[in-house]
Amino acid sequence: MTPLRAAPFLLAALLVAAPASARDYGQHGTVWSVIEPDLLEQIHARLTHLEKTGETAKLGEELTRRTIARVNRPEPVTGIGAAAAARSWRFDPTISVERDIADDKGRVIVAAGTRVNPLDTVPLRVPLVFLDGDDPDQLAWATRRYASTKAKLILVRGAPLEIMKARQRRFYFDQGGSLVKHFGIRAVPAIVEQQGRALIITEQPVRPEARASS
Repeated sequence: MTPLRAAPFLLAALLVAAPASARDYGQHGTVWSVIEPDLLEQIHARLTHLEKTGETAKLGEELTRRTIARVNRPEPVTGIGAAAAARSWRFDPTISVERDIADDKGRVIVAAGTRVNPLDTVPLRVPLVFLDGDDPDQLAWATRRYASTKAKLILVRGAPLEIMKARQRRFYFDQGGSLVKHFGIRAVPAIVEQQGRALIITEQPVRPEARASS
């Protein structure tokens, strides 16, 4: 019998060979039982300890203090300086709808790919004025130039509640710098105004002569 013809018979012999007997080789080394502490029990024990030592109250007081501090003085917008030279540009707010927009009955009211200009339905009725609330010159310039009903004053730095109390008018804050990033503003004061179906954005330096004439 040739080796190739013998191969199936060898394989069959291996498959039907007597099973190996199981043997107990005894215990080697030290063996410990597996213990997994319950996670919820650990958390409960930790919280109980914090309550008994007064740490829970301290953590609550610290969280309250930080929250109040953040409300009184939000995180300043990074990368925004004082305007040193006038800069103006046109901003087109038109967007392209990424997917179909349907009403409550499933009827498509705006198809994907449609270009929409938000100013067609929601015009910018008053200018948006971005300011550094820690710069008294910028605050003085803005509050003199714009009456309370003629602009929205938006801070990129400073304490809005304190300024509102001192100036007796409403101030806003660009949390996280989302607006200045959207408009491409790099310096303040900056004014955003509507012109037709576009926005005109101007970074306006506050010079001594401008302060005096404002």
